[in-house]
Amino acid sequence: MSGETTDAPVLIAGAGPVGMTAALALHARGVETTILEAEPEDRDRSGSRAIYVHGSTLRTLERVHPGLGTDLVEEGLVWPTRRTLYKGKEVFNRTYDSPGGSGDIPHFTSVPQVVTEQYMLDALDEVGIDIHWEAEVETVDSSADGVHVETSDGREWSAEYLVGADGGGSTVRKEIGANFEGDQSENAFIIADVEDEAIEDGHEDLERMFHYDAPEADGRNVLLVPFTGGWRLDIQCIEDDDPEELSSDERMREFVRDVMGEEYEDNLKWVSSYYFLQVMADTFVDDHRRVLLAGEAAHLLAPFGARGMNSGIADADEAASAIAVALDARTDAVARDEVELYGARREKAAEYNLGAAGQALEYLQGDDPVTVLRKEVAASMSDKFETAGEWLDDAPYGPHGAPPIVSTGSY
Repeated sequence: MSGETTDAPVLIAGAGPVGMTAALALHARGVETTILEAEPEDRDRSGSRAIYVHGSTLRTLERVHPGLGTDLVEEGLVWPTRRTLYKGKEVFNRTYDSPGGSGDIPHFTSVPQVVTEQYMLDALDEVGIDIHWEAEVETVDSSADGVHVETSDGREWSAEYLVGADGGGSTVRKEIGANFEGDQSENAFIIADVEDEAIEDGHEDLERMFHYDAPEADGRNVLLVPFTGGWRLDIQCIEDDDPEELSSDERMREFVRDVMGEEYEDNLKWVSSYYFLQVMADTFVDDHRRVLLAGEAAHLLAPFGARGMNSGIADADEAASAIAVALDARTDAVARDEVELYGARREKAAEYNLGAAGQALEYLQGDDPVTVLRKEVAASMSDKFETAGEWLDDAPYGPHGAPPIVSTGSY
């Protein structure tokens, strides 16, 4: 190491959506910060990833950097139709006249994560927040007086507080002695991006479609969601599937052709397969109340209900609020209490989101006879009772409620 130490009021590990939100939220509260990012500035951000941005998240981004939320709204799509099929039979179909609601901020927008990140990068540049690229956090030493950090570029840093937003493999989490606890999904899931340059608001086929036991996918569950520039195709693997074989280019082209139509067969742009983790850190703060974990450094969730990035952005905003108050506190006890309150609130939120995503995951991948029977009965009754079809339409995404605490948003 160089032996020279750079001072900063607050350091943020990670320049993903959560880390960048934390920086913008701190700046909005009058606190200057520096971001340390492991990857290079020209990093590969392939894939649409977190496409569903909740209205509460858009409002948070608009609040911490006016124009950011509305920019994402302008870039994104609001699909008006929800449609669900069961073994080839349509069991639910509803189109909303005003799917986004009224006002400048809709209930949601569907936009690729890379677009979200680019607008965040532009916002950081606008307010003069530095990102130090290729500066992976390697060590973290916290004390009652602050935090000392060493990075892979040979630099040393000293700060009052550190926000660990460095992803699922978080070095910050490991350095403060926090451990991930939880489970992994039984089934693998294949996720693909299918390009469609013609897709835009007002497109006649703009719908979110969920298909139970789709005949076109040999009885696998299929989710199809539009976003700016294309479609997200999710396929749930079944027992004995080989995710690597199914996610091959040849096999995925067949899925795209059979599910979406021959006109999309050559539009496959990105494919990945996952076993979803359902885990959270056993603590979101260090012993000295100087390090705060946020986003995937603190919790990894199955994607049902789009709770990952959205809850991470809520973490970031609340971490910024806690740090801003702690920095202005006249007693150490008040400063510690603010950080402890952050940990308590966001740990409770993560527990709720884990439960909600887990409920949806169990519903989708489980073979519980009662659940299977309920699906079959609901499908058979959907022609006469709309509520039966609506239950089938809602269930794959988990409950709609918010964590049982006061929060800045839905997650």
